[in-house]
Amino acid sequence: MEKINNYIEHTLLNPCAAEKDIEKLTKQALENKFFGVCINPNYVELASTLLKGSTVAIVTVVNFPLANNTIDMTLYQTERVLALGAQEVDTVLNLSALKNKDYAKVEGDIKKTKEICSNHNLKVILEVDLLTNQEIIEACNCAISAGADFVKTSTGFVKNGLGATVEAVKLMYETTKNAELKVKASGGIKDYNKAKALIEAGAARLGTSSGVEIMTGRISI
Repeated sequence: MEKINNYIEHTLLNPCAAEKDIEKLTKQALENKFFGVCINPNYVELASTLLKGSTVAIVTVVNFPLANNTIDMTLYQTERVLALGAQEVDTVLNLSALKNKDYAKVEGDIKKTKEICSNHNLKVILEVDLLTNQEIIEACNCAISAGADFVKTSTGFVKNGLGATVEAVKLMYETTKNAELKVKASGGIKDYNKAKALIEAGAARLGTSSGVEIMTGRISI
């Protein structure tokens, strides 16, 4: 296993985050040599300035967290965040279309978003707390067919949701392992043991607001 810091996208998606919080986040990412930071679109430009010249990637979210955009809204948002300096984009899958078994719509939305992203990684958030195992499999297959780069477990915004579980990551990994699609685990990752278990289950990235605690062995409450 690589050093765990190489897996971590140090995450701050709190809608009340202030500029000083983003400054702290980026400083911690630099100090710990995290893979990247994952932030809301309104702070992409600031993070681009703070991380200029570093190897820390800037990741942001679109159609987030409720997956209630129309596709044209998501595509416009994707164009804008990339123009502001985002290097990777995490989008929430069209959950209503998935529930309706409209897999052509699910796949089409992902494909159109990936076309905007071009050589930038696109991660598709499945929101596994709201899906059955079969729906998770169908969602992964849609992401594969559409040319996405990752499937991701969760937004972290589902009330009482479990977020990233070993079981969900294993299912996603087993579904995608023979395709050029990786798994990002996100949601409820608060300590080193959980992080390690998710990597062993197949996660290639970890989205967590507890990156520093994971690196130091402390427990995040």
